[in-house]
Amino acid sequence: MRWGYVTHMGQITSLYVYRVVSEASPGVETRDLVEGLGLNPDGPIDPSQMVSSPDYYRFFADLEARDPDGLNLPLRIGASMQADEYGAFGLAWKSAPDLRGSYNRAERYARVLSSVEVYELEPTDGGAYYKLLKEGDGSRGMQLSNEASLSAVTEISDQISTAEFTPDAIFFKHAPRGPVEAYEAHFGCPVHFEDERDALLVSEALLSAPNKLGDATIAQFFDRHLEQELAAIADSVSLDQRVRIAVAKALSEGVPPVSDIASSLGMSARTLQRRLSDQGYSFQVVVDLARKDLAQKLLTETDYSLAEIAFLTGFSEQSGFTRAFKRWAGQTPRSYRLG
Repeated sequence: MRWGYVTHMGQITSLYVYRVVSEASPGVETRDLVEGLGLNPDGPIDPSQMVSSPDYYRFFADLEARDPDGLNLPLRIGASMQADEYGAFGLAWKSAPDLRGSYNRAERYARVLSSVEVYELEPTDGGAYYKLLKEGDGSRGMQLSNEASLSAVTEISDQISTAEFTPDAIFFKHAPRGPVEAYEAHFGCPVHFEDERDALLVSEALLSAPNKLGDATIAQFFDRHLEQELAAIADSVSLDQRVRIAVAKALSEGVPPVSDIASSLGMSARTLQRRLSDQGYSFQVVVDLARKDLAQKLLTETDYSLAEIAFLTGFSEQSGFTRAFKRWAGQTPRSYRLG
């Protein structure tokens, strides 16, 4: 499935907002940008307070445009992060036995900091890609956020590992915003743009080097704490919305069966259908809503062709997509896009 568009209104920790403005060049006005997100520029900083991902991306892009050193802004932000600032998430990273354990925890628990940022450790010869799988609109602000995220991962990995951390390479999907040499000077390794992934390439030696404060007992304590946070987050999102999100992510492979969606949500197909029925929905109705939402976002926020959008919303033919969209919106997809 292609990344680069919003399948739902994501949330990002306000911690990132305060860290972004703290690294703005001297004299750059930031108060109005922070207030525009509904936050107090003077704090306090609460990582559990969230802002919407589209608003965060716009805020980031607006600040970069104001900053005379906008090229290095996201790299400075990432390099300024401290593991302890992430609360239990950061402490779980520190107490893991090695970086592989840290990355595995981030893969599971990143949801406590952002609903749009997912990490994945993909083994390869001699090491692994540590991939950032971020849903979003592919905007300038999202690109800045991706650069800051990989810079932060590099910095925190260096803080917590007993080994001197330098990745073998860095990869970004987007084009460079300036000289590639500036990025390579920051990361200390080759940096590749317009790639198929946003990722760090990390050697096996670095993945298996012990962390400075690795402690299995402490790590298990924070794992339990983070599991509780994940459960609370899941409870705060209605079941139909969770199903719509799961369906939207799978649609490019066709309409997913109810058993697959139920399994991804940790329940049986019968239980999922019963709980949806209790809320006044059927699975098919929720699938229809997911396809409608995704189609409308793709038409307004991307330049994909109608045939591509038909494919991404689970239709085998554009004609079937057009008929369904007219039923949803009362007009053709082309008219909706032009409007």
